[in-house]
Amino acid sequence: MALFITLEGGEGSGKSVQARALYKRLSQSAIPTLLTYEPGGTPCGNKIGRWLKWAEAQDISPLTELLLFNASRAQLVSEVIRPNLKNGMVVICDRYTDSTIAYQSYGRGLDLDMVESVNNTATQGLKPDLIVLLDIPVEEGLARKRVKKQDRFEQEDIAFHQRVRDGFLKLAADEPQRWLVLDATQSKAEIEEIIWQRVSQLLARQGD
Repeated sequence: MALFITLEGGEGSGKSVQARALYKRLSQSAIPTLLTYEPGGTPCGNKIGRWLKWAEAQDISPLTELLLFNASRAQLVSEVIRPNLKNGMVVICDRYTDSTIAYQSYGRGLDLDMVESVNNTATQGLKPDLIVLLDIPVEEGLARKRVKKQDRFEQEDIAFHQRVRDGFLKLAADEPQRWLVLDATQSKAEIEEIIWQRVSQLLARQGD
């Protein structure tokens, strides 16, 4: 029954909402499920995540970001994700390696091969079975976040966020069999149902 599902998307896309909805639905179906997130998910990772998002220093280099995200990720994979997959659980992760590619490579401009190499080292090659991309126009996504205090990434300019969105769409186009791309302007209920249908199909295949 082990299944690894990640949810990706730009700011304000609603991935955290859908991650929780999927977790609730799987749990109600008596399917052993774990919900985690990046950056964080462990005591060590939570400290790194808070610093990455809320540090007052704006001069953190893209390379430093890359390494810190992957330090958090390495701990999450070894402490949480791999052990629970080994125990046959469905693991849902709110952001994973593709966020780092979209933000630090497409967004910040770091070399793509280097980012992928560092990601692969941190995860020891662990890839999701399904990647759900909640795609939303940049301006609309950011507008959803303006009512809250903005973290370092949300404060970036429109051009940065457009590069991130383009990066996600490029990744999805390159590997369509593992990605489910959804229009995040649809209602929460509609999106939840589409995700549930795809996950149900994957679970059914495992049961064959």
